[in-house]
Amino acid sequence: MRTTILAASVALALSYSHPVLAANDLSSLKEQLDQLKLNYEQRIQALESRLKVAENNATHAKTKVKQIEETVKKSSAPQTALKTQNSFNPAISLILDGRYASFSHKPGEYELPGFALGGESGLGEEGISLGHTEIVASANIDDKFYGQATIALHDHEGSTDIELEEAFIQTLGLGNGVTVKAGRFLSAMGYLNEQHEHAWDFADAPLIYRGLFGSQLLDDGLQINYIAPTDTFLQLGAEAFKGSSFPAGGESGNVGAWTAFANIGGDIGIEHSWLLGLNHWQANDIDGRTSGGHQHEGEEEVETPSFTGKSKINSLDFVYKWAPNGNPSQQNFKFQFEYFDRREEGVITMLNSDPLEATSYDGHQNGWYAQAVHQFKPQWRVGLRYDQLDSSNSGADADILEEAGLDNEGHTPKRYSAMVEWLPSEFSRIRLQFNRDQSYDNTDNQLFLQYTYSLGSHGSHQY
Repeated sequence: MRTTILAASVALALSYSHPVLAANDLSSLKEQLDQLKLNYEQRIQALESRLKVAENNATHAKTKVKQIEETVKKSSAPQTALKTQNSFNPAISLILDGRYASFSHKPGEYELPGFALGGESGLGEEGISLGHTEIVASANIDDKFYGQATIALHDHEGSTDIELEEAFIQTLGLGNGVTVKAGRFLSAMGYLNEQHEHAWDFADAPLIYRGLFGSQLLDDGLQINYIAPTDTFLQLGAEAFKGSSFPAGGESGNVGAWTAFANIGGDIGIEHSWLLGLNHWQANDIDGRTSGGHQHEGEEEVETPSFTGKSKINSLDFVYKWAPNGNPSQQNFKFQFEYFDRREEGVITMLNSDPLEATSYDGHQNGWYAQAVHQFKPQWRVGLRYDQLDSSNSGADADILEEAGLDNEGHTPKRYSAMVEWLPSEFSRIRLQFNRDQSYDNTDNQLFLQYTYSLGSHGSHQY
């Protein structure tokens, strides 16, 4: 009985405690919900406060930008004027070519039998001379054009001559691989012709350049150049010249001479590259092209040969280069070859002759050179060159052709050259060169010691 009463009491107590526990749980949950609500409200208030600050900052920034724009707008005119005043900032360079030359025969006796020589075709000054020094100024005129002017200084017959060698503009970004050049410039006829003298691998021009162009083909005109969008390099171009310079000669109100050229080249792996060129030059109306004069014994006046007629030149050039791993700074090798063929038809007149002497003239002249240059160490290069010319000119009066220098006298002009160079840096070069020149009957041993240095910015050279 007593056990039954105890169990009943425990059961009754438990039945009354359950509602109390449930009420406590509800109160705890309510407190937690209230706390979460408070936390979210605080976070929302913080986000709203940050958003308001950001909006205020944005408004302030807009105000600042507006103030800056107004300031720039007000000062735009002075800034434009300042930009205009400072936009012409050309790259200026000086290329000095000092040299010592020694000849075993008098330079004034030099001749190329079968070729009527132009103005700068001689051997140059003997002894110490200025050589061929250049002052170059170049710059991008704007985003459409590039301009360059080159002034050349060289010693001639005891005095220093100054001449405007080049002055041209060239298009930039014309599109479709097209470039246009206008003014006075070196023609793209041949591989070497477009290079300035300080970029040559030897101290003097090849014999065929000397015989055909005097030294280089330079004239006033227009050039159009096109590079095709192909994997293999392909360049096509044409030039129209005034034709007042040798070997055209004579003033012309229209096109006095024109050229066409094509170059193709490419790489063989990473170490080898090549370039092949075909060129044509033509002048159909040459009027009074003069060349080196001839003086008879006992006479004071010099009889000067003058050619009137038409002339055309075709040429082929080839260049091969090698550099280990494609890096030419340590070692490299270059082989260069050019062949020229000229045909002329017209009349040769000996100016100042009494009575006046003249003869019909049918000229055919050709020549070539080959050279190889090896840089075996970063600062040392050696090179060999061989030149050879030939001619078969004819006319009604062989004596007049002989006086004009157009009779080859049964001689084949040729020359052997060797050179060694030391390059202390990319801006300076010391070259020693020896020529065994058999251009005419008397073999001439020629020695050149040449020092070339560059001051200032200078553009890159062609391939």
